[in-house]
Amino acid sequence: MEERREEQIPEEEKKKIQEEIKGIIGDRRIEKITATELREIAMKIPWVKGAHAMQKEELVKIIKDFLEIKEEKAKPAEGKEKIRELKRKIRELKKEREEALKNNDKKRAALLRRRISRLKKMTRKIARKLAKEAA
Repeated sequence: MEERREEQIPEEEKKKIQEEIKGIIGDRRIEKITATELREIAMKIPWVKGAHAMQKEELVKIIKDFLEIKEEKAKPAEGKEKIRELKRKIRELKKEREEALKNNDKKRAALLRRRISRLKKMTRKIARKLAKEAA
């Protein structure tokens, strides 16, 4: 039913509205925008009625459909490769840190410790995301 309503809008006007919405969204992910902002954006789409009563998930779906955005999920293999790459980097940084400690360069050692810590946190975050997608 939405498609029929969409066909009634002239293509030029549809493109103009799409550009306006893309300008509002900017480089943010639609899922990260607040429900209030999504309602305002949805009201700009001509055939959407009752945006104030819609849940965030409904608003996101409608806006993505209008902007013709397809959802792409990261492949688990890509996530595992990223973890391997990060762990390789952690091993390299640990070696550098050992060298800095041998040379009594405490500032460098502290800097490397923080970098290692950040990378470990990133690997855990990616692993949690992969586990969530698998479930």
